Amino acid sequence: MKIIDIPEAEAFILHWGEMGSHWGVNRSVSQVHALLYLSDRPLHAEEICDTLGLARSNISTALKELQSYGIVKRTHVIGDRRDHFVAETDLWDMLMKIAVERKKREIDPTIATLRELTERLEGRKDVPAHVRERIGRMHEFLGTLGGWYDDVRRLPKGTLVALMKLGGKVARFVPGGKATKH
Repeated sequence: MKIIDIPEAEAFILHWGEMGSHWGVNRSVSQVHALLYLSDRPLHAEEICDTLGLARSNISTALKELQSYGIVKRTHVIGDRRDHFVAETDLWDMLMKIAVERKKREIDPTIATLRELTERLEGRKDVPAHVRERIGRMHEFLGTLGGWYDDVRRLPKGTLVALMKLGGKVARFVPGGKATKH
């Protein structure tokens, strides 16, 4: 039985593709990821094409993208000369790899641009103060967020999972911290 023949698996693959498009990831890339995530064995590109009904070029592009994120790896199967692919199945590791890559691609260049703009605006009297102030605040905020992320990322996985499970209760351990209800 193929994975795609299981209605819930097909629904998962289709939904993952839809969610990927909302997250700025190509639908085909997300569907390939979902299929590999659900697979209990390495799949070669032709199998992925046949299963998802996508063009070989889409599959090649998707596999390269997923490998660049580090959430899909190429592997070999004895007796088969084709490349096969497997997905990361540890959800925490997958999340961290995606976060690292998205930060590198999206947040870090934004912080660099904001740093440059803040420096260029310093002392400028021909620019309204509120523009200088808001760009400066955005730079500081994203820089702080990036630094916090880098600190948190270095924590052991068990500690991160425990913090996540604590949720808002962690505020009790911060001086003056109080969990608020929304």
